[in-house]
Amino acid sequence: MKPLLLTAALLTLVAPEPALAQAGSRTTMTNTVFQLSDGLMMPYGIALPADDNENPDDPRPLVLALHPGGSSPYYGSSFMRRVVEPALRPWRAIIVAPDVPAGRWSNERSEQAVLALLEDVMTNYSVDPRRILVTGFSMGGRGTWYLATRHSDLFTGAIPMAASRGDDSLDGLGSMPVHLVHSPQDEVIPYGPAQETADLLREREHPVELISVSGVSHHNMGA
Repeated sequence: MKPLLLTAALLTLVAPEPALAQAGSRTTMTNTVFQLSDGLMMPYGIALPADDNENPDDPRPLVLALHPGGSSPYYGSSFMRRVVEPALRPWRAIIVAPDVPAGRWSNERSEQAVLALLEDVMTNYSVDPRRILVTGFSMGGRGTWYLATRHSDLFTGAIPMAASRGDDSLDGLGSMPVHLVHSPQDEVIPYGPAQETADLLREREHPVELISVSGVSHHNMGA
């Protein structure tokens, strides 16, 4: 089983806010922008564990964090700071959290933008290619399925949270481990299909886990 860890031809424009150290951690988080080939600026947040500054040649896991529906500037960075970075802090991963560039994550425009951003990050930082994870919540969870089933050559793990798989074929996962997080009380994205997907993957002897978070509504993302 591949480790269930997290882990562009385009120009990164560094126009960051002052870097902030997360309270109680040794992680520096910065807001910056990435310029796409058509000139569009895609805001994103990036979290760097202190070890990267001390030993830049030490390969780190890489996490792509896809935010839920929302459109405020640096919404991806906010999602990273509130949910993903605190949860995955022990992994000391590089975390990248862009703002969706094309309305939703599950389309070719957003797909190409995200892949370009990841290529740029992997060019500029030491990343362990065996530990690249995609994760997201709700709309971001839908994007997680979309990217994981199309890019099993890149991602080595996926964590869709409160997410719909849509019509993405599970065949595209290859041997990638999948870790689902969902609540039976989710009033927006039904729990049943997540359970069915987990059961189907188990039948295929595919590496999968499902965490059922009882008593939590869809909008209580932090829980």
